[in-house]
Amino acid sequence: MAAVLRPQEERFEPMRAQDLDEVIAVERDIYPFPWTRGNFQDALAAGYSAWLLRAPHGSLIAYAVVMVALDEAHLLNLSVARLYQRRGYGWRMLDWMARCARDEGARTMLLEVRPSNAPALGLYARYGFQRIGVRRGYYPAHGGREDAIVMRISL
Repeated sequence: MAAVLRPQEERFEPMRAQDLDEVIAVERDIYPFPWTRGNFQDALAAGYSAWLLRAPHGSLIAYAVVMVALDEAHLLNLSVARLYQRRGYGWRMLDWMARCARDEGARTMLLEVRPSNAPALGLYARYGFQRIGVRRGYYPAHGGREDAIVMRISL
């Protein structure tokens, strides 16, 4: 009997310090106000749940960082590399992070998102997040500050 070869699938990996050059390159490419290397280093040092999604050939598709405290998770960053956007990877990353948060004991997850980020707002709403409030002037923006929409979901 001949062996059947299956195409390799994307894989999730914990984010490590040695991944940060790659993560920062994507972050700077997709955001006008990206997280800094220090933000990611601090998240890793604090033990936050930080994960990568890689293509079979090793390219970085997406990454995310979640802080879990008691029974609540806070999605701090979820990003998809420009080449892979609008192909379902944001959903896969979000679903993975929700499962990780549940495994760590979280019963709800919160996030902030820019009102100007329509693709992210759509993703979060489709996933089941509900708008629960607004943080005024939360994000830096060209010419001032931008509010954040606060959303929550039960896990």
